[in-house]
Amino acid sequence: MTFLAKPMRIISLMLLTLLALMTAAIFHGPSDITLKTALAILSNALGWPTHLEGLRPWMQSVLIDVRMPRVLVGALAGACLAISGAVMQGMFRNPLASPSVLGVSSGASLGAVIALYLGLASVSVWALPLAAFIGASLTIFLVYRIASQRGQTATGTLLLAGVAIGALNAAASSLILALSLNNWEVGRMIVYWTMGGLDGRTWDHVWLLLPFAIMGIGMQLFFSRNLDALLLGEVHAASIGIDVISTRRWLLVITALMVGATVSVCGSIGFIGLVVPHILRLMMGPHHRYLLPASAIGGAITLVGADLLLRTATPEKAIPLGVATAMLGAPFFLFLLVRKRWSIQL
Repeated sequence: MTFLAKPMRIISLMLLTLLALMTAAIFHGPSDITLKTALAILSNALGWPTHLEGLRPWMQSVLIDVRMPRVLVGALAGACLAISGAVMQGMFRNPLASPSVLGVSSGASLGAVIALYLGLASVSVWALPLAAFIGASLTIFLVYRIASQRGQTATGTLLLAGVAIGALNAAASSLILALSLNNWEVGRMIVYWTMGGLDGRTWDHVWLLLPFAIMGIGMQLFFSRNLDALLLGEVHAASIGIDVISTRRWLLVITALMVGATVSVCGSIGFIGLVVPHILRLMMGPHHRYLLPASAIGGAITLVGADLLLRTATPEKAIPLGVATAMLGAPFFLFLLVRKRWSIQL
């Protein structure tokens, strides 16, 4: 009972933290909107008319149409990236595995960049996420094929292949950016996506990302038992009836879909899928029925909190969110590499 209580207490505390952060992020901003006014606006939006002196139409527009979509997109994107990182770390039994390290994020970014360069994003709202999904899928397929031989996947080769393909994707994105510099608007949009951020997000972005997040997280939770079995090795998982190849294929497709949708909505945001699951695994153990939902909540907390911190600390300087997460995540990644190296030497 005590063993089960600790993960549930952590998850409950994380939910309360996420709710508090989202509330603070919605109420905080350069526009002067008091808590009383914000509550009145939310009451009106829910169909409970509230008459308050000093309530202006612009206040409702800022709160409902600007801040709320930004916070919801941040929470959904963080959840998708973190739970995808937890799935990859469990699937390959490697704490260094993540969508960014394995090149999935850069592949999705390359697909989105190609769609922007060719003008496909203006044709349909689904063109950008579809292109990002194709880029992420092709990348993870190449990495998996390179690292797999006779049904076995070498984790060292997997990471090296991910780094190599990721670098190739980044180089291709830079090449397309260089070719698009003659068109200022296209070049600006490409730079914007490669840096990542939540500025200008609307309810359309929320509805675009929401179904991918709900279905993807639900399907990943469905495979939590399979991931627990894979932690003990592929042979053990197969001996208890787990279809290892099918499980990996499904999880790779789901991960590519979620990362592709996330990149198409808020650009490339790295290291969330590496840092959050690793910390939570140290806190609550490797059991994925607790680790996966905790990672989703932790990713949402991290991204919403980072965005709120940037808006509070540097209100006049638009520092991209993807740059901030990379500055925080890269040192942690180096720490993991050094720690793993010391453990091998000892």
